[in-house]
Amino acid sequence: MTQSRGRSRKTLGVLFILLSAFCFAFMTAFVRLAGDLPSIQKAFFRNVVAMVFSFCVLLRKKEGFLQKKENLPFLLLRALFGSLGILFNFYAIDHMVLSDSNMLNKLSPFFVILFSFFFLKEKITPIQGIAVVLAFAGSLFIIKPTFLWGGSLDSIPALVGTLGGLCAGLAYTMVRICGQRGEKGPFIVFFFSLFSCLCFLPFLLFSYTPMTGMQLFYLLLAGLAASGGQFAITTAYLYAPAREISVYDYSQVAFSSLLGFLFFGQVPDSLSLIGYGIICLTAIGMFLYQNRS
Repeated sequence: MTQSRGRSRKTLGVLFILLSAFCFAFMTAFVRLAGDLPSIQKAFFRNVVAMVFSFCVLLRKKEGFLQKKENLPFLLLRALFGSLGILFNFYAIDHMVLSDSNMLNKLSPFFVILFSFFFLKEKITPIQGIAVVLAFAGSLFIIKPTFLWGGSLDSIPALVGTLGGLCAGLAYTMVRICGQRGEKGPFIVFFFSLFSCLCFLPFLLFSYTPMTGMQLFYLLLAGLAASGGQFAITTAYLYAPAREISVYDYSQVAFSSLLGFLFFGQVPDSLSLIGYGIICLTAIGMFLYQNRS
């Protein structure tokens, strides 16, 4: 019974992280459709919608807010590192080739596994480690970072982008700690969104850029998609250890490519198709391995 229940939780974790990847891919498309606006303005709208959405969920479920006061330090760490991760990622996007910044952001699952090992003592099996490496290799075929193909990379934006992946990994590790200590997913999302909005608001007031109705509409859609992604990934890490599900986060690359074709007419090249194959086969193999185990 216990083994069956554990397998069921892992399956739910996989499904939620795939849903998260799908939502975040839509968020990226909507942010691009919003046009040329300051990154911090886009980040604010990304989180203000999530804040309102999670607040409504908390009121509807009548679960209350902070469950245990002793969890506050971990919630603050999750919110702090999550907010820094967003800012660092947006800075990298603004100052680097987009594919390079995306590649650096995709380092976050490695940091999740690393920090989960140190903070939660979650062991990593050789098969699971190989799967994550293969998924990362597949993402390189799709992203094709220029500094690996003969280009150059400015050191400061690259360092900031790497710090963004590190902060995201720390934030998701704090999510799992909060979940294990009894905090509910909706409140974790609400606390993070409220914290980040309060941090971004002063900068937004001094550098606000007027928007058209369509730009505002796209940013609101981006916020809704980000809310769905945030709820899904928070729930995923509550259900299963990072080492078992983080590999599926790379499916976002495939989803983004599909939306790029639908919205912007971008057609994947042969290297991208190879990357899709590596990621999909790795994910399927990982899923079968976990079920057999």
